[in-house]
Amino acid sequence: MSYRYGASYLDPGLNTLVAPTPIYQPYLYSWGFNNQGQLGLGNITTYKSPKQVGSLSNWAKIFVGKYYSSFAIKTDGTLWSWGQNNNGQLGLSGTKYSSPTQVGSLSNWKNISGGQYFTFSTKTDGTLWGWGYNNYGQLGLGNTTGYSSPKQIGALTNWLSVAAGYYHVSAIKTDGTLWAWGLNSSGQLGLGNITNYSSPKQVGSLTNWSSLGLGQNHTLAIKTNGTLWSWGNNQYGQLGLNNTTYYSSPKQIGSLTNWALVSAGQRFTIAIKTDGTIWSWGAATYGATGQPASYSSPNQLGALTNWLTISCGQYSSGAIKTNGTLWMWGVNTQGQLGTGNSTTYSSPIQIGALTTWYAISTGALNGNTLGLQY
Repeated sequence: MSYRYGASYLDPGLNTLVAPTPIYQPYLYSWGFNNQGQLGLGNITTYKSPKQVGSLSNWAKIFVGKYYSSFAIKTDGTLWSWGQNNNGQLGLSGTKYSSPTQVGSLSNWKNISGGQYFTFSTKTDGTLWGWGYNNYGQLGLGNTTGYSSPKQIGALTNWLSVAAGYYHVSAIKTDGTLWAWGLNSSGQLGLGNITNYSSPKQVGSLTNWSSLGLGQNHTLAIKTNGTLWSWGNNQYGQLGLNNTTYYSSPKQIGSLTNWALVSAGQRFTIAIKTDGTIWSWGAATYGATGQPASYSSPNQLGALTNWLTISCGQYSSGAIKTNGTLWMWGVNTQGQLGTGNSTTYSSPIQIGALTTWYAISTGALNGNTLGLQY
């Protein structure tokens, strides 16, 4: 799938569009709840429409944490964070920051993801790093000790991508193997049991895993052959298997081989196919799925074929089309949809009229949203 601004690709760890050599550098925007400074605007004022963060145009990747924290990587490979830091999830000392603050001085950070009060990132050298809350061993360090600065997980240099749920983590190595650790109360690690693990454990023996999407206690993954798989909590049909049965090992969703991208919210899932159609399933609470009702198997959202990338928050979702327009739906109590109001929407609504949106990341129930725009 290509983007009109040049050489672009879908980052498998972030489920976000990234461009290694963009023609234009993207600006950073934020909106929504701001009680902890998570908008990065130097204050704690809530905004219901997109506001530019600073004046720089060198932002490359973005991620909104599960609760009141935000992260970004610049084109120079430096890592920045802001917002709530009560468990060291920002990788910084102190309790909160209301503007982007650099994490260390290194310039080799590759991608970023996070769960509830903890954070993960890979570096360009293939190493994997985690920090923050660690009550279930979700940092993968073999213990339950929390850390307020990045700690390397093992010594391997073949980590490709990482994604975090609320208290569990999954990662893919360059050899295509899948690994998981942390909380496993619903079988969300895919290891065939409900045992928690504090260090990475391989999920099966296959070597064709490609990308990930993690919800509260459920996991989805796409293989290199375009098939879609899910496991874990399925109370609301968020696994897409046409039932509400929990599974502790990967189960294929249908038989199609044209799944391109998947993202998971708290109790729902949204995915895009290679034909540009968008599909959702699971709990439609607050309109998070963009559907009028909940479904336990993939249900197409509208009939359009120009959806490019998707990001699911707790009860809100954002997506960008191939024409560069931004669309959002779901809970909007704090203006996190960017519509200029606090009205909740159960179907996609366009945010402004601009056609220069590049990436989107959504947050928690009363959370914030980050976007990149040329």
